[in-house]
Amino acid sequence: MSSTQQVEQLERALRHHGVGAVDVAFVLGSGLGAFAERIERARVIPYAEIDGMPTSAVKGHAGRLVVGELGGVRVLAQQGRVHLYEGWSVSEVTRAVRAIARLGCRRFVLTNAAGGIRHQWRPGLLMTIRDHINLQGRSPLTRAESGYARPYDEGLSQTLHAIARERGIALESGVYAGLLGPNYETPAEIRMLAKLGADAVGMSTVAEALAARASGARVAGISLITNQAAGITGEPLSHAEVMAAGREAAGRFSDLLQHAAARLAG
Repeated sequence: MSSTQQVEQLERALRHHGVGAVDVAFVLGSGLGAFAERIERARVIPYAEIDGMPTSAVKGHAGRLVVGELGGVRVLAQQGRVHLYEGWSVSEVTRAVRAIARLGCRRFVLTNAAGGIRHQWRPGLLMTIRDHINLQGRSPLTRAESGYARPYDEGLSQTLHAIARERGIALESGVYAGLLGPNYETPAEIRMLAKLGADAVGMSTVAEALAARASGARVAGISLITNQAAGITGEPLSHAEVMAAGREAAGRFSDLLQHAAARLAG
């Protein structure tokens, strides 16, 4: 079965479960799944029940689809995503966003946990993704698809910053570097990324952003800075630290997305 046929299969499976067009789709990264609890009139569908839905084995990715409403608009949240470092292909990593776009969704908010490269940024800070550097060594696009030099929508980002100011939430903007993983970056690699202009680094998001944009959707990205990257503090890095930062920031992160949903859809 081709990757296009697999996307079509997943689209049919989502329709079978009653998932139709939504106004905004949220992809929730490591430790950020609690936002889905804010969704009203929610229906929860485990990935295991959805034919053709790739499921992550990484802690902090619940593997559930939550469909409902926020601020009067129809929303969908992916509680977890799959990663290239788990052995999934780039077409599998982007299958869900492509299928959701085929259902008619034209607004995506892609979120992730990331290491902070700026020395002055502390764990718990939120950052909209202004641009990315794809260092994963592969692209999800086919030769028949149109690529976009600017996958992240400036208007959606401005909406998020406006909501953040209204809610008193600190929100920065920066460049996200997507690496393959699964290992954390070395101090030398972090120094290289800083010279390239990256503000945060992680192991997801870039392929999904490219695929969603090529599918005709507008894309916003948000990184939660869960730790300072290797070499900045001298402390060892761990996934437990990522999860702890997610729990600490859950309220601010969820508050931002909850109050932004209606305006993002508009």
